[in-house]
This record gives sequence, C-alpha cells and structure tokens, in this order.
Amino acid sequence: VQLQASGGGLAQAGDSLSLSCSFSGGTFTTYALAWFRQAPNKAREFVADCNWSGHTTHYADSVKGRFAITRDNAKNMVYLQMNNLKPEDTAVYHCGAGNFSIYGHWGPGTQVTVSS
Repeated sequence: VQLQASGGGLAQAGDSLSLSCSFSGGTFTTYALAWFRQAPNKAREFVADCNWSGHTTHYADSVKGRFAITRDNAKNMVYLQMNNLKPEDTAVYHCGAGNFSIYGHWGPGTQVTVSS
C-alpha cells in the first residue's frame, strides 16, 4: 500500500486548507483511513479517521467542528478539509490506512504552517 499526502502550505489563523491523500497498491474499500499530525518535538497525534464507507468518522477534540475527513472510493482518495485554522494546527500531516483501530500503512506527510 502506498499513500501520498498533498495540499499543505502556509496559512493565516482563520484560513482554510484542504489536504488530499492518494492511495494505491491495495483494495481501497477494505481500509479505514486516517489523518495524523506531528508537530516539531512532539509525538504523532491522531486527527481524524473514517471507516470504509466514510459514514463513520472520529475526530480529535482539538479539531472537532473545524476539520472534516471525507473519502472518494471511486478515486481512491481521502481528504481533510481544515477550517478556522489555528497556529497550534502547525504540523506535518500524514495519512494512514488500517483497520479503524491500528493504522499500519503510512506515506510521506505534507507540511501545514499556520501563522497568527
């Protein structure tokens, strides 16, 4: 399984960004998908995930109401819409694939930097 995140960049507090992640090398609909992030000198933290259909989702409390995870099973893509960005959202964002409990497949991340 190969995953590649894209769409990061520079933003100001209050702005929106949309991240995308392409999936290949496996059967997309057999995987739950997730976004994690890692800020400098911090451990990787869970952001959001969704089940195979996208109808069941979970969010970290820190992003609930601001971020939305969606997937397009026809395109083998997962997205993270990030609204009302805050400086504490600054991190490298990674997408992962797994079984909704454990995510064992990861790809290179994309940097998101939010200035105040």
